[in-house]
Amino acid sequence: MSSTMIRLTAQRITPLATAFQQLKHVAPRTAAASFASTRFFSAKPEIKPTNPEFSSGPCKKHPNYDVNSLLQSNVLGRSHRSKLGKERLKFAIDETRRILKVPDDYLIGIVPASDTGAYEMAMWNVLGARDVDVCHWESFGKGWFADAMSHLKLGDNCDVAVNEITVDSYGELPDLSKVNPNNDVCFTFNGTTSGVRVPEGCDFISDDRTGLTLCDATSACFAMNMPWEKLDITTYSWQKVLGGEGAHGVLILSPRAVERLETYTPPNRPLPKIFRMVKKGKIDAALFTGATINTPSMLCVEDYLSALKWADSLGGVSGLISASQANLEAIEKFVDDNEWIDFLAKDPATRSSTSVCLTLDLTSDQIKKFVSMLDSEDVAYDIGGYRDAPPSIRIWCGSTVELKDVEALLPWLKWAYEEAKAM
Repeated sequence: MSSTMIRLTAQRITPLATAFQQLKHVAPRTAAASFASTRFFSAKPEIKPTNPEFSSGPCKKHPNYDVNSLLQSNVLGRSHRSKLGKERLKFAIDETRRILKVPDDYLIGIVPASDTGAYEMAMWNVLGARDVDVCHWESFGKGWFADAMSHLKLGDNCDVAVNEITVDSYGELPDLSKVNPNNDVCFTFNGTTSGVRVPEGCDFISDDRTGLTLCDATSACFAMNMPWEKLDITTYSWQKVLGGEGAHGVLILSPRAVERLETYTPPNRPLPKIFRMVKKGKIDAALFTGATINTPSMLCVEDYLSALKWADSLGGVSGLISASQANLEAIEKFVDDNEWIDFLAKDPATRSSTSVCLTLDLTSDQIKKFVSMLDSEDVAYDIGGYRDAPPSIRIWCGSTVELKDVEALLPWLKWAYEEAKAM
């Protein structure tokens, strides 16, 4: 054999063969033990996501986002009560209506404190007129139930029943057929911490209802179809599907909700200034035409308008829904091909396309290591499951996340799993 062939042969020796060569002169029992303890690392995938931001809130900015372009706006440094400031706020409302296809007779307002502030604002203003059904299957919906019971104390203060419609474990919906059309109903459209959404069309809500529906849609608006005829009060924040900034919420009211506000005053319930929507028995119309209760960030308003412009370029809601669904479908195929990973959501029909929650064949500590490795590799940031959820990961697949980044992430999930499992 020539020296060249010997060199080529040597180059072809695999790490596994090298390990055997190193052990061939060792006593058999010692060699077996040594080989068993030898760990062979899996190769890292070659391609990383261009953008590793998969946080479920605040969420990734839209593609081609440029904060410097916002700084050129002539509204920065101006009062939100100035003519220009009010025009920009009203434009944000008008564009929201157009892109979300909100009915013309619904009101849209920009309110303080993100989705939480918007939803609390609704609860504190309208609940107490009749019995309430609170449907929850994850952390945030459970929080609304706690508020109704412990803070509003609807049973004691308003002499109404608060009915809890829930489920024992994450990953499932409760029996929504228990919703009484004569009651007010509070629910989350999409469970951000469980990855479970309500069925398409919200058929569990009666068209002939006499109660109001209060819908927390913060991780659903712009990525899922909103059946407006079923929704009387809808809330969301800019920082979810559109990747906007936090601290600002949006409140959408149907004519039925406005009627409740103008005809019902909760007994013994003082309202903080930032919750007040009614003046002298009438809805404060200014709040829904560009005025705000307190001072908004005009930079955040411009950021939101940038996101709306980008959404429009994709074809509006239909384009945004398609983008999110494509991300989910990529993960669904990966899950089908790998037995060690599964969806927390049990029913594919109610599987979220935005907050995709996944269980792994790993211990809680191994999952923490799994998440840490992907973070340190700059492959995926902030994908640990919510603190109250079962041990899991949560990958944001909203419309601002690009499909190519989801596809690049998937081989890294397998690599991290193999590494964590071997530890």
